[in-house]
Amino acid sequence: MLNVFKPDMGEEEIRAVAEVIRSGWIGLGPKTAEFERQFAEYIGVAHAVALNSCTAALDLSLKLLEIKNADEVLVPTMTFVSTAHTVAYNLAYPIFVDVDKQTKNLDLSDVERKLSRRTKAIIPVHYAGRPVDLDALKGIARGVPIIEDAAHACGARYKGKRVGSFGNIACYSFHAVKNLAMGDGGALTTDNNEFNERAKRLRWLGIDKGTWDRTAVDQSYWWEYYVNEIGLKCHLNDIAAAIGLVQLAKLDKMNERRRQIKNIYNEGLRDLEQVTLPPDDDGDYQSSWHIYSICSDHRDELSVFLQTNGISTGVHYKPIHLYKCYGNITHLPTAEWLFSRLLTLPMYPGLSDADAWRVVECIRDFHKNYGTRLDERNSRVRGED
Repeated sequence: MLNVFKPDMGEEEIRAVAEVIRSGWIGLGPKTAEFERQFAEYIGVAHAVALNSCTAALDLSLKLLEIKNADEVLVPTMTFVSTAHTVAYNLAYPIFVDVDKQTKNLDLSDVERKLSRRTKAIIPVHYAGRPVDLDALKGIARGVPIIEDAAHACGARYKGKRVGSFGNIACYSFHAVKNLAMGDGGALTTDNNEFNERAKRLRWLGIDKGTWDRTAVDQSYWWEYYVNEIGLKCHLNDIAAAIGLVQLAKLDKMNERRRQIKNIYNEGLRDLEQVTLPPDDDGDYQSSWHIYSICSDHRDELSVFLQTNGISTGVHYKPIHLYKCYGNITHLPTAEWLFSRLLTLPMYPGLSDADAWRVVECIRDFHKNYGTRLDERNSRVRGED
């Protein structure tokens, strides 16, 4: 069975973890600090704050921007629920924005319609790793802070620069199946010195110094620290950071392998009229290809066919506004149209060329032998209606 996602790890990661365990320091410590330094340099920003998830990064970002009760934050509906949950958790209102039919990113015309004096932040999600048109978004935002949700986009580029270096703050995921995988983890990046200092306090219960910082300084009362505001415990640890340092060194190579798999899918499926492919890279947009999703009018039947042939698939995502907890009162037509058609194909660096071609051939076989019959059946049903 081919997985939809699969982490790419080996002996280097094992040795890195063993080194940390033998060191006796496995919590928030020197490896986390080193990962923060290297990751900030990779993205091209001044600071990175390592956390236990992208959800924590989004939550802290909203706190850094002083988002509070009754404020509005614009979020795309087609993303993982944490993007909206963190807004609601901070007692603000997530205002759901429809998405572009081709890119699945924010529909910028809908952003412009929904922007108001109550809008205190915009969270663009770089869906599947393809960058949002950030220059256009900034023009529309007119100074409203932008939090880049780059959970899918580690290593992606927009107009030659790394995604995550354009907004006021950016948030990353290092979940087990992300492009840079740690098992779990996340990061917040920014050029703002005050945001960096405050985020490091908030990730550690509001305490001004971590244990490693206190033990590294030889002074009287080294155990003393100050707590001037209330935060939660959401920092990264050195075991995960050690894995992250190895993964970061391999990230560009792993992303290049993803592009090679994307090329196989594109080559094998582009002439199949019943399938719509994601937009390809060009001079301005270089995706990290975390997800490769196609659209098919026979998505459910195709998914079952692939499953019976040993190929797992997924759907990313059910639009958040359709979930009961958000009231299900908004109508966002493009996202709802896409939801019934989207299908995520296997995409990970360890996927072989042969297996990628196997996926292609199964999709082609389905449409050759079954898709035509389904089209004819649907035509008859519409005629009877």
